[in-house]
Formats: sequence, C-alpha cells, structure tokens
Amino acid sequence: MARGRAPGFDATREEILAQAARLFANQGYPATSMNQVAEACSVSKPTLYHYVRDKHELLAQICQNHLQHLVDLVDEVSAQQLPPPEHLRGLIHRFVQAYGEAQNEHRVLTEDLKFLDEEHRERMVTVERQVVGRFADAVAAVRPELRGAHLHKPLTMLLFGMINWTFTWLRPDGALTYEAVAPMVADLFFGGLGAVRTELTDPSTRHQRSELDPAAPQVS
Repeated sequence: MARGRAPGFDATREEILAQAARLFANQGYPATSMNQVAEACSVSKPTLYHYVRDKHELLAQICQNHLQHLVDLVDEVSAQQLPPPEHLRGLIHRFVQAYGEAQNEHRVLTEDLKFLDEEHRERMVTVERQVVGRFADAVAAVRPELRGAHLHKPLTMLLFGMINWTFTWLRPDGALTYEAVAPMVADLFFGGLGAVRTELTDPSTRHQRSELDPAAPQVS
C-alpha cells in the first residue's frame, strides 16, 4: 500500500515554491542552484527532492500556480455579474493588486518562462492567452465596436503593458502602493479607451495590422 503524504506536506511544498520564486526573481533561474533553494528552505538537498523532482519542476509549478491564481481572479470577478465598465475595472484592480502580492512569482513568469521545455511552455502560453481573451472580451463589452475593428485584443495588450511591468519601477518600500496604483491604471485606460478611433488608415490591411503576433508573450 502506498504511503500517504505526511502532515504539512503541502505547506512545506508551498514554502519551497515561494523561496524558489524569490531566488529565481532575484538572481535568475539559470544562476540558482538546488543547493541554494535547499539552504533557503532550511532543508537538506535529499529532503528537497522529496517535494520536487528537479529545478525544472520548481519553475513549472511556480508559473502554473501563478497563472491559475490569475484564472481564479477572472472567474471571481466574472461571477459578480457587474456592468461592463465595473467588470473591467474590477479585473484591472484585482490584477494590479495580485501582481503586487506575488511580485516574485510574476517576475519568474515574465522572465523565466522561456526556460521551460516546449510542452510546459505551450501549456502556460495557452492559459495566458485564455486570460488575455477574457480581458479582451471585457474591453469589447465596454466598446462593442472595437471587436468589429479587431482592436479589442491589441488594446488589451496595451493594458497588460501597463500592468505587467509595474514591478520594474514601483518600489515595494515606497509611499506608492499597488493598491493605490490600481485605480490609476484603470483611470488611464478608461480615459484613453473612449478616445480610440476604430477607423484604420487602410481598410485593406485591417486584418493584417490588427492580428497579434502568435509568438508574442501574453500575460507574461
């Protein structure tokens, strides 16, 4: 009979993932060794391998958990059945705050996803695109004509451009918090959204110019 997990297994594994995310975020995935992860977690290396198979699994699990959290946030906001403007604002607020609470994990997803093998990377990118698609639907719900002009997804990517890279300039110990930044991002986006013109210069290139690069990063 297979032995069950010891009490506290999941909590210990979460702590290992958190410490690994901190190390990956601060010094990069390639430069971080399993010895360093074990030391940061105050466990032996053999004990570490009891919880994770290898460093690649650490990276995959960090990215997967962070992405699943983002999917859950989208579901939670959608479940509130808010009017379109409040729905989109709710998504923006929750994502900005979530990135602030998981800065290490977000940085790993943003910078280290490329180190996953092709199968895991494609799986993560698929989830990212699903999240972006639901944001794009929220944008189109505020201005339905943007969908017909194929602009709801490019505008969503511009929105994620504001959200994704906040960690590169917002100091964790500064006076400005992620909670304070969230409504600023929403106000900036809504202020510009109403000014976007749906007429493109050359109608014959409308589809070509509005398509997203399939190789481009989405949420990350």
